Amino acid sequence: MFRYGRSRIRPPFYITGGALAGNSSLRKELQETVQDAPMISGYKRRENFMRKLKQFSLALAVVCALSTACGQSGSAETTAASAETTAETTAETASADETKAAVASGEETAAEQTLDTTGLVPVSAEDLKEGTYEISVESSSSMFKITSCTLTVKDGAMTAKMTMGGTGYLYVYMGTGEEAAKTAETDRIPFEENSDGTHSFTVPVKALNEVLPCAAFSKKKEKWYDRELVFEASGIPADALLNSSLKTVQDLSLADGTYTAEVSLSGGSGRASVESPAVIEIKDGKAEATIIWSSSNYDYVRVEEEKFLPVNTEGNSTFVIPVAGFDSPLTIFADTTAMSTPHEIEYTLTFDSSTLAEQKQ
Repeated sequence: MFRYGRSRIRPPFYITGGALAGNSSLRKELQETVQDAPMISGYKRRENFMRKLKQFSLALAVVCALSTACGQSGSAETTAASAETTAETTAETASADETKAAVASGEETAAEQTLDTTGLVPVSAEDLKEGTYEISVESSSSMFKITSCTLTVKDGAMTAKMTMGGTGYLYVYMGTGEEAAKTAETDRIPFEENSDGTHSFTVPVKALNEVLPCAAFSKKKEKWYDRELVFEASGIPADALLNSSLKTVQDLSLADGTYTAEVSLSGGSGRASVESPAVIEIKDGKAEATIIWSSSNYDYVRVEEEKFLPVNTEGNSTFVIPVAGFDSPLTIFADTTAMSTPHEIEYTLTFDSSTLAEQKQ
């Protein structure tokens, strides 16, 4: 038995037997391979060794079968089958050990956050117009930081080009680490080096607003690390959505003026609320809503990439924000100062067009 990485590999039983006595070249090559095993390092070199070991095992099975057949011709087929099964079992066991060793354990992984998609509606390629969109990506690990992401929708599929905050990963795979360790190199997604030296990965995206597994292969540790990602639909313009219930100012033929409409809030912990009905101003075909929160603990509201500051200095936090349309959830991010560290919370607002009422001057 010899040590290979962190695994112990026991050669098939017939390696040390007399089956190789008449084949000096095969015996010599096998001995050199086994002697070199403890010095193997590097992920690709280990993979190559495993393939070579399996090839030797199968070759030895044939040698053993032929050797036995010379003395016991009646049982040659049975012996060959048994030897080949033993070789395959040995190679499979070694492969399973290698897969396990190639995936980082819980002790080797930094603490990760749980990604919460409660209240978010999954968005697939069929829900979007073809085009490219700048979106945000939430990662479960601070060690896998995505600084920017461009989503491309084309031919009924979505891909995302993620630009990373570091250069420590060689490959990613949209699945678990265990699945990634079993794949061929051609199925793994290598990094692209950008002109500024940053690294990017272009990955397939099944859906937005949904937790997706992603394995990342560390250049330094030579192991796969399990991550989770959420590609957020909040950066998608409202007019890019297909089959949407969204009704625009133009759809409703709203003239310039001041209106009120019932508004509902969802997301967050469920404790926050906004005043309803909300006042809505229509001017030049665009709508803006005055949103009054149930607390004074919000210091800004973000709609897509634009931030809006409070319009009041006393009382509950009040903001005037653009409204893309009615009857469809609109995503906003509100920064709360109620906790020790301010942070954004994702909400959706839905303005009910059936309750629109114009305020007469």
